[in-house]
Amino acid sequence: MTLSVNTLARPLVERLLREAATLGVAVRHEADGVCIVDAGLAVAGSVQAGLLVGEICLGGLGQVSLRAGAAASGWPTWLDVASSQPVLACLGSQYAGWSLAATKEETGGRKFFSLGSGPARALAAKEELYKELAYRDQADSGVLVLEVDREPPRFIIDKLLRDCGLQGPQLTLIVTPTTSLAGTTQVVARVLEVALHKAHELGFKLQNIVGGTATAPLPAPSPDGVQAMGRTNDAILYGGQVQLVVRGDDAAARDLALRLPSRNAKEFGQSFADLFVAAGYDFYKIDPALFAPAEVWVSNLDSGNTWHAGALDMALLQRLWLQQA
Repeated sequence: MTLSVNTLARPLVERLLREAATLGVAVRHEADGVCIVDAGLAVAGSVQAGLLVGEICLGGLGQVSLRAGAAASGWPTWLDVASSQPVLACLGSQYAGWSLAATKEETGGRKFFSLGSGPARALAAKEELYKELAYRDQADSGVLVLEVDREPPRFIIDKLLRDCGLQGPQLTLIVTPTTSLAGTTQVVARVLEVALHKAHELGFKLQNIVGGTATAPLPAPSPDGVQAMGRTNDAILYGGQVQLVVRGDDAAARDLALRLPSRNAKEFGQSFADLFVAAGYDFYKIDPALFAPAEVWVSNLDSGNTWHAGALDMALLQRLWLQQA
């Protein structure tokens, strides 16, 4: 039986709508019934909303939870992520891979750009990645998460409905600016997905990844967009820990462990916000090797062997995130 990430995520979406007041989010509907959830624009949002959005992004195939860090960890709050279907959950659903853009003429105002993430990606299947995954969802409803500082214009909403093959009441859009509590939380909840994406980039066979767990420290959001984005990336690059459970030969598992950590990047050790500014706000000018968790374990079920590589740099995160009292 083929799993439907949109169907599995639907109860989580319904909970988000049902508990909107408690979670600090606002819900409204377009004239055609499209549901738009504000998780941090005109409302405060919450970490709890971000945890739920993280699970929605995983297509109902993963768990995201909050944990109080031990004193020795160097940070008080951590996010834990786990999935027994990590390839579909992380790459088939959570990955922010759908580029959505509109010109000033198309919006009737200022241009718009966002990367869409979450289950509705699998309805449209616009990305080449879905051919490799051999997956396309056929659900009759969809949900997409947008990491932007304003609601999407009507031009983008119409495109989403058309590409996903949905009617208005069947589509839910969740807007989570990274400067918000929910936005910061749901981005750090991508720590496992970052590892899956890097493994894919390294050429590891995706069908051989059968399980994954991860953790990362949760920083306070910054009101500055670049700094907020930098903090969420730094949380993963310098504080992210991931264990991947794989099958196959030991040589491939060992090679993955050695090549996966962010320490392999020449730019390791610098704050992501500084790197982003220096690169002229162009992600593609930053060493791709940096987009990875700080520390990894790769466990091979076929041999029982585990390899470990990388290390946290909590001292760097404390310098970036802590003020002296």
